[in-house]
Amino acid sequence: MPTYPYPGSIMAPKHLYLALSLLGTILPVSQFLPFLGKNGLNVGEFMAQLFASPVSGFFGMDVIVSAVVLCVLVWVEGRRARVPHRWVPIVATLLVGVSLGLPLFLYFRERQLELRQV
Repeated sequence: MPTYPYPGSIMAPKHLYLALSLLGTILPVSQFLPFLGKNGLNVGEFMAQLFASPVSGFFGMDVIVSAVVLCVLVWVEGRRARVPHRWVPIVATLLVGVSLGLPLFLYFRERQLELRQV
């Protein structure tokens, strides 16, 4: 069994991030598919439902700001850490959301850090 840089961990961080990427895709998409089936790609209806109440608007704005911050982080920290394919987590964020983009970037970054240690 390989030795991970985190004593006592049963899973390498990159594998955890990959699992979280899968979860971060399945859960949001499972909620979006019924909307898509009923409304198609109706952006107006999507926005109306997203901001239908102050609480949903709060979550909508939180996710939008988080997505922008994540894209900046991916670009800046990804360049600093020399993470290849930085565009992939950005596209994933735009297509699915922060729940996919963040763990995917962390997976790529962890993989790059491992390569540097060899």
